[in-house]
Amino acid sequence: MRKRYLIRAFRKRRELSVVADRTSAIKPGDILLFSTQRNEKIRLPYFLKYYRDLGVNHFLMVDNDSSDGSARYLGDQPDVSVWRTGASYKRSRFGVDWLNWLQFKYGHDHWVLVVDPDEFLVYPFCDTRPLRALTDWLDASSIKSFSAMLLDMYPKGRIDAQPYQEGQNPLEIASWFDAGNYTYKKNAFFGNLWIQGGPRTRIFFADTPAKAPALNKIPLVKWDRKYAFISSTHMMLPRGLNQVYDEWGGEKASGALLHTKFLDTFTVKAAEELTRQQHYAASMEYKAYAEQLKDNPDLWCRFSEKYINWRQLEILGLMSKGNWA
Repeated sequence: MRKRYLIRAFRKRRELSVVADRTSAIKPGDILLFSTQRNEKIRLPYFLKYYRDLGVNHFLMVDNDSSDGSARYLGDQPDVSVWRTGASYKRSRFGVDWLNWLQFKYGHDHWVLVVDPDEFLVYPFCDTRPLRALTDWLDASSIKSFSAMLLDMYPKGRIDAQPYQEGQNPLEIASWFDAGNYTYKKNAFFGNLWIQGGPRTRIFFADTPAKAPALNKIPLVKWDRKYAFISSTHMMLPRGLNQVYDEWGGEKASGALLHTKFLDTFTVKAAEELTRQQHYAASMEYKAYAEQLKDNPDLWCRFSEKYINWRQLEILGLMSKGNWA
């Protein structure tokens, strides 16, 4: 099965054309970030700053036919390599094939971080220790993959009430999250945990919670060219990389991905994606967004928690420092 996904990625490489290739600057041991984006120029300055500050050394980005100048913006950044494609996002398995190819070619023996431009990784001690400290500890512990639950962030009040400015920290606006209402189950075949819940289950999929988006992710991996992501970063092969939790009652270290999708820019984005029909299950998720948001674009409720720091998330049981002291 893994070979089939790698062959797919090899074939899909033909859909990528170089905008800026600075991969010759990648050094052994560099931490690499891989991402696919479309029309996210407004988000990119803060996204790049955030991960540079964490310790990412090089960004490898796929631009999927943007029209907002984001490919040109990325191409001007000295630590970014960019590929552009007008091919179908859906037929690339939602960008996974493109990134699997780039990770195969450039990621071998590097710690790679795979995130979207609206996702911000927090991990134990991230306020005092760079990402390199985490990857060094994972190496010393012979741990190859690190999980992070996707935590949907949102404003208090209408999501269109406060305009997001380019370069702004989106958490200044989307600073609230659901502290509970999460369900966990094990995928019997791949061995990963399947997590659902948060505001997307509470509001958009309240009547069909089983269809709510998955929140489990494995965004940080010590890459080997034999590896492949299967469904976004929800699960991967070999299956042992999905064992990011302890079945025997302990806790493995984990983080959270603060997901800042729900800003004022979202309603336009949702309408565009609904028209493009390039997302999973005939864009069912975006249909739910469009239907709900036209009546009441407010995700806040009296049980919402305002984000403070990673320690708060650990206390709430949404991430863990495990035995990393």
